Amino acid sequence: MKTVYIESSVISYLTARPNRDVVTAARQALTLEWWEEHGTQYEIFLSELVVEEIGSGDSSAAQRRLRIVENIPILETTENAVGLSKRLVAEKAIPETSTEDALHIAIAAVQGMDFLLTWNFKHINNANTKEKIARIITDSHFKNPVLCSPEELIHER
Repeated sequence: MKTVYIESSVISYLTARPNRDVVTAARQALTLEWWEEHGTQYEIFLSELVVEEIGSGDSSAAQRRLRIVENIPILETTENAVGLSKRLVAEKAIPETSTEDALHIAIAAVQGMDFLLTWNFKHINNANTKEKIARIITDSHFKNPVLCSPEELIHER
């Protein structure tokens, strides 16, 4: 069974109240579809960083987010992951202001995940940075997870 690291934005879209914005509403629907109809085809994982991120903000929304992931295994944030995240920032694949995004990628890579599922198109699932991210991961001798959205992974099978 292939493995998927679930980044915080996916959980946020999954548990958010319905939105009137067309793009946001579509992402919410696609996330729900992936979670309910496709998620069981994969082994899914989180990190402590994800738990920390989804546990912040409005307390009732945070409780909803934490409840939905309470039985998902947590990947360890190793020294290798921290080192790789620093390299992603140092080599300008990820901006210095987005170290958490670099750490999500690094945890998924170091832990050998097949996919990193995200709605973060700014720094993680970005066509302009994917090649540089992949090169740094490969040069560091880790597995490159496929960086993708729930919509892309629905059509993967």
